[in-house]
Amino acid sequence: MAQTQENAALQAMKEWLAHPQELGKAPARIECTGTFELHGLRYYLFRYKKTLLGSWLLGVCGGYEGDELEHCGHVWSEMEPYDESTAVEKATAMVEMIRAYWMQQAEKADSQGEDSERTGAFAGFVLLSDPSWDKAAFIRDLQEKWGLTVQEDEDEETGDDTLVFEEGKMIAAVSLMAAPIPNGEAELNAENNFLWPEAVEITKTHQAHLMVVVLGQEEDLLERGKLYVKLLASCCRQKNALGVYTSGVVFEPRFYEGFADMMQEGELPIFNWIWFGLYRSENGICGYTYGMDVFGFDEMEVLDADADPSEVRDFLASMVEYVLSGGVTLHDGETIGFSAEDKHTITRSPGVALPVMTLKISYSAL
Repeated sequence: MAQTQENAALQAMKEWLAHPQELGKAPARIECTGTFELHGLRYYLFRYKKTLLGSWLLGVCGGYEGDELEHCGHVWSEMEPYDESTAVEKATAMVEMIRAYWMQQAEKADSQGEDSERTGAFAGFVLLSDPSWDKAAFIRDLQEKWGLTVQEDEDEETGDDTLVFEEGKMIAAVSLMAAPIPNGEAELNAENNFLWPEAVEITKTHQAHLMVVVLGQEEDLLERGKLYVKLLASCCRQKNALGVYTSGVVFEPRFYEGFADMMQEGELPIFNWIWFGLYRSENGICGYTYGMDVFGFDEMEVLDADADPSEVRDFLASMVEYVLSGGVTLHDGETIGFSAEDKHTITRSPGVALPVMTLKISYSAL
């Protein structure tokens, strides 16, 4: 049965690579190089070549429970060089990234209903100009800037490309991926950053990336989010850091690191967690949040406000601060305000700027 399962994994890996958004064809060569266990599931390691004369690249397929022939959807390749000494660690990092992504996607879909499952899974990327990172400097920055003492698991030989450590009930993972983010995904999302005119141009130059993931059993989503920001902000201090891809946008490193410093003053890093999108309609300025779903809350929108863009952004930011700091769930038909005279209506309906249910908060008070 083990050979049958391996054959099924091989076929699944071939089909994934042949997808038009990946290789667009079957690999010239592919072979299974081993297995590993993660979260009670079996995963298969593969190395493959785009062309017969090309270099070996790393892929992973799983997870399989027992002798089952159906995998759970964790099929992936960053199309980075295959290295036998780090293959398991690289594949593990990829699987954790996929798990975090799909947990967030499930939460986003659930947010269209009344009960949103709060996964607290955070995953993002730091774009690099070349495939290298100073792991020792990163660990030092975590200690000096944030007081985090990193103790790697002595039983895990992660090498210089991967760092995995525990912080309380959380697991933090940072892994170097020696290839750009596939399919122009980062470049597409860089277009959303109206605050950084060079975002797309600079993002196009990235040659590698650091993948950052925070998982674990910590129930306080804000604590998970704070650790996530500390990791990304510390990555920004790498000399070859070009941008931070998270919350549906690519942030400028100095912008991201600067707003992370809000935590030093005891404030929530809402501008690291949430992207505040702004655009102009025929009737005024519109704004929206992106990232509230990670914390289990609906995204917010302001439509057609007779105000400056910065005023709309600050208005949304104050609402986000109120909701996240107090764990407040806003409902359709309610009002929200900060004084008896300052009341704003709340309407829950299909999003205008986002393809999910959102809370429309009136900019003008009643």
